[in-house]
Amino acid sequence: LIDKTNSGARNALHKFSEMLRYQLYEMNDDKIPVEKEIRYLNDYVDLQKLRNDPGYSVSFTCEPSVSGFVIEPLLLIPFVENAFKHISHFKGQLNYIRIAMNYTDGELYFEVENSTEEPAAATDYRGIGLTNVKRRLALLYPVKHRLEISNKNQQFKVALRIKIK
Repeated sequence: LIDKTNSGARNALHKFSEMLRYQLYEMNDDKIPVEKEIRYLNDYVDLQKLRNDPGYSVSFTCEPSVSGFVIEPLLLIPFVENAFKHISHFKGQLNYIRIAMNYTDGELYFEVENSTEEPAAATDYRGIGLTNVKRRLALLYPVKHRLEISNKNQQFKVALRIKIK
């Protein structure tokens, strides 16, 4: 139903269908290639960029070293979803989300940072998403991960390290 002149809508629909295909058919195993997870994260970020004001700064940096290993599917997306959910809406100030991934010496490093208006204390996380992902990390990577979360100076930051090998 999308006409041929609306390439933006066609591209968004294609990304959305790729995300659904990934969720329905490609994550049937306990672990998946990290490249598939990166593609899913990229598609999610691209779709979210369509929803947000052009004044928002969103960046996703993934180093070429992040390849050739497997991780659990949908392990990282809750952090990215939270960043878009809780991004600030300042007028005349930068509203941003920065996502970065790196892999060095058998360790995956994943960081998500966003501007926020919420003045909650650094230990005050009431949402079920963070609770669930913490539980998943404890079950899947006991003593092989380190998760640091901070919320101060109008900045929410998640830094995750996972020992892969």
